[in-house]
Amino acid sequence: MSILTVGSVAFDSIETPFGKADRIVGGAATYICWAASYFVDDIKLCSVIGGDFPEDELNELRGRGVSTEGLEVKQDEKSFFWSGKYHDDMNGRDTLLTELNVLADFDPVLPDSYKNCDYVMLGNLTPEVQLNVINQMDKRPKLIVLDTMNFWMDVALDSLKAVIAKVDVLTINDEEARQLSGEHSLVKAARAIRAMGPKYLVIKKGEHGALLFHGENIFFAPALPLESVFDPTGAGDTFAGGFIGHLAKTDDLSFENMKRAVIFGSLMASCTVEKFGIEKLKGLSTEELQARMEQFSNLTRFDAAVAF
Repeated sequence: MSILTVGSVAFDSIETPFGKADRIVGGAATYICWAASYFVDDIKLCSVIGGDFPEDELNELRGRGVSTEGLEVKQDEKSFFWSGKYHDDMNGRDTLLTELNVLADFDPVLPDSYKNCDYVMLGNLTPEVQLNVINQMDKRPKLIVLDTMNFWMDVALDSLKAVIAKVDVLTINDEEARQLSGEHSLVKAARAIRAMGPKYLVIKKGEHGALLFHGENIFFAPALPLESVFDPTGAGDTFAGGFIGHLAKTDDLSFENMKRAVIFGSLMASCTVEKFGIEKLKGLSTEELQARMEQFSNLTRFDAAVAF
């Protein structure tokens, strides 16, 4: 199955309590594509970059089965750039600098080869761009997953709700879920958000795991306890890539398989945070991924046959 991925391809400068990384490759679509490439080899990338973006990075993506036909290159302009500094607890962060550059007027035009993808992953961008992409599809995809953030809730709520009404899965963090719904209880928040359109809701809780909601069903996936967390940047995007990658590979949209997709998303995110940027995602082996999946399985495996 093919995946259409829409989002930023960019540069980041990151400072955490464990070090600094200046002007490394980042962007939502970059993380999504790398994570999804461990599951499928037919990924269509829709984004925009400047002439400053290194060709060797694009060649590595192409080598992973990522088509760049829909990647617009503005040779005389600069790629999107973000700089941030994480707090000591690695949960909060301060944005030091944001340069939209080529993203400021990004108006994607999908190549014909992109318009029949079965799976669509809308990475964090303006709701107008996300809606534009949906409207260009020749047919209704099997699954549309949307990732967004509280910034768009602050400045473009009506447009965001218009996109939410058209997707199957929404992924946001717990703070964003509370803001979007107006409910403190995540169970109530999930009910209110799913009433806006999406059948499934994934609420990401960082180091505390993720929740999946569908109908009256709730599933919790733990985060893998790690010895070293160097850089949380892109963890949510990597989660999205692993999540939709597994679904596209199996082509199974049952709730049971959605649960497995959440685990695979969490697994891929746990890899990303162990190094800066996409460095860890570039060198994962099948053996390492299988071993990590076993760790996830052991986290919650227990004998429930106990009498009270």
